[in-house]
Amino acid sequence: MNIWVAVFGMVGMVLAGAFAARATRAASRATADATRAAALAQAEPNQRAADLASFQAIRDDMQHEITEMRDETRSLRSLVRSFAWYVSELTSQMRSHGIEPPAPPERITEYNRTGV
Repeated sequence: MNIWVAVFGMVGMVLAGAFAARATRAASRATADATRAAALAQAEPNQRAADLASFQAIRDDMQHEITEMRDETRSLRSLVRSFAWYVSELTSQMRSHGIEPPAPPERITEYNRTGV
């Protein structure tokens, strides 16, 4: 009878060891998941701050480019108006001397007609 008690005791110890190992693996997995979740939660505000800084840098750069383009557009508009005035003066001088200037290109005629 003692042998059977010993066998049952050994089987019980093996089963208890297997359950303990399984529980230990589950506990370590749960601990790792909790650690990962805590790290993500802690990193989130830092990531948001980094994203905000990146977006602000991009916005500032784009704002600078837009300002440069507006300045260039104003300059080109002024240049075109100056050329138009100059050509108008030359055309008037040619006509006053009896010289008929060549017809302007279609695009200029369209602009003079529509303003666009």
